[in-house]
Amino acid sequence: MATGTTPTDARSVRDVSADGARDKSLAGHIGPDDLARAEVRDGVLFDVRDLQVFFPIHEGFFKSMVARKQEKRYVKAVDHVSFQVKQGEILALVGESGCGKTTTGRTMLRLEEATGGDILYKGLPMRAFSGKALREYRKKAQIIFQDPYNSINPKQTIFDIVAEPLEVNGVTSSEREKEERVVKAVSEAGLRPAQEYLYRYPHELSGGQRQRVCIAGATVLEPDMIVADEPVASLDVSIRNDILKLMVEQKDKLGVTYLFITHDLSLAWVISDRIAVMYLGRIVEIGDTEEVVANPRHPYTKALISVIPVPDPLAKREHVILAGETPNPVDIPSGCRFHPRCPEAIDACREIDPPDVHIGGDHYAACIRLK
Repeated sequence: MATGTTPTDARSVRDVSADGARDKSLAGHIGPDDLARAEVRDGVLFDVRDLQVFFPIHEGFFKSMVARKQEKRYVKAVDHVSFQVKQGEILALVGESGCGKTTTGRTMLRLEEATGGDILYKGLPMRAFSGKALREYRKKAQIIFQDPYNSINPKQTIFDIVAEPLEVNGVTSSEREKEERVVKAVSEAGLRPAQEYLYRYPHELSGGQRQRVCIAGATVLEPDMIVADEPVASLDVSIRNDILKLMVEQKDKLGVTYLFITHDLSLAWVISDRIAVMYLGRIVEIGDTEEVVANPRHPYTKALISVIPVPDPLAKREHVILAGETPNPVDIPSGCRFHPRCPEAIDACREIDPPDVHIGGDHYAACIRLK
């Protein structure tokens, strides 16, 4: 892949501005009625196509004066990413810090705007949603943040926290209906009996209980999908299993789809139906969880799996320790972006940007050595 500083190899900053104007012209083409009539096609809830999310680097005043004739530089957080999220599944997006997995999830919620590519929700392009359609869409796509201590208002009661999405979106017709939905969501999140928790404050709860409140706030609108961004990373190991079990139960009981974002492949192995492994803004391997873990094909996936703890202390495993640091996302290496750290790299890896290779079934990996 070329290492230029423009948003894409074939598009300049001017082109990105033109796309922004085009997106504005599309606003209103898809309204809330279109969204209400949309149906899942072939089991695919989201279809992410060639997604790009680049962030401009803002230079200081004096540096910008000296370098004003240079092209704008970008952090390439998400770079040509394509995948599908199937209805009713848990898709784990796995990778080390800074690989772009959180940005991908936020862009699917329109909390970040895409630089290029498309995200289709039930076959509808999200960039064409009108203001009202976007508001309706956000009822159907929620997020659970990593830190339950900072993601809820400490001055609100649990009832107020969980009821707020209902009030903001005006989806209940009476106080009684609002209370019933709040009690139901809190109970389904594992805080039982719900009435004992409704008028407590966050500081009166443990970390695991606070995260259950966040889950209740995300599910009270009965969404189609929840982006769970490292939802157990800040919790004690002893209660992580309970939260993961809750998410699996809600997937089965409520029919909610999860995009589970984590840096821990062992967690993804436990909870997910499929795994997508991300490195430096690109998905390098994706497939059914058991297939990816049992038969990893990309060297980066192999390295991640090699360090997963196993219960047998006598088991002999060869740990793959990657050399060096992750390259700067502003200056992506040429060819395969993993080649500077890859223990299996050959000379061609420095020149060829690898396409996805079909391994079998839903299993794909991006490595030229698989051809």
